[in-house]
Amino acid sequence: MSKKRCQLSAEFKAQVGLEALRGVEPIHAIAAGHKVHPVQVSQWKKEVDERLPEVFSQKPDPDIKALKERESELFEEIGRLKMELEWLKKKLASSSVEQRRCMIEPAHPKLSVTQQCDLFGLPRSSFYYEPRLVSTEQLKLMRAIDELYLAYPFYGSRQMTRALRREGYEVIGRKRVQRLMRLMGLEAFYQKPKRSRPDAAHKIYPYLPRNLAVRHPIRSGRRISPTCRSKAASSTCAP
Repeated sequence: MSKKRCQLSAEFKAQVGLEALRGVEPIHAIAAGHKVHPVQVSQWKKEVDERLPEVFSQKPDPDIKALKERESELFEEIGRLKMELEWLKKKLASSSVEQRRCMIEPAHPKLSVTQQCDLFGLPRSSFYYEPRLVSTEQLKLMRAIDELYLAYPFYGSRQMTRALRREGYEVIGRKRVQRLMRLMGLEAFYQKPKRSRPDAAHKIYPYLPRNLAVRHPIRSGRRISPTCRSKAASSTCAP
């Protein structure tokens, strides 16, 4: 069976030829280190010596240079478009769902509804959602809640539920009353916690007599003499 010939890469040949061209070690030592024949090392050294000036004589291809410049321009444009898209998404997040629904074009030739919903940050189910009309029973219940709230504005959801049951709305729960009151914007009037907490912007004035030693009484901003202090309050020593 014939032995398979070893195929050496061009990078390996160039490396060995450069080592031989430097002349740091003799050719036979370089050949022994890389396990090749000394004749091959001499041939690779000669080829490197002959072709090395061609590397500096060749000029870069103008087409390749233009392609690299175009590639850098495209990368810059992609980064700019990505930044603008993120900024637009943040701005659209503050808009209402109804406003974003109006911006979507179902008949767009290139962008589908799914892609448009993704760009606007809107769930696709929200686009197809159609609100239902409020039933007559719920309108009647909301009117009863409004009348009770005008009469008793301190009623919360619990007291409102009990009051509605007394008026005949027996099949009603507190969660439903909470939801309807939240929908109508109604909130009970009551003393909320942490009302005595001072405002952070309010100036706090220091207590001046904190470290003052009080050793005598003061009236009308004047100090009372020891003689007047020893006499009765009805004496002639007026303050």
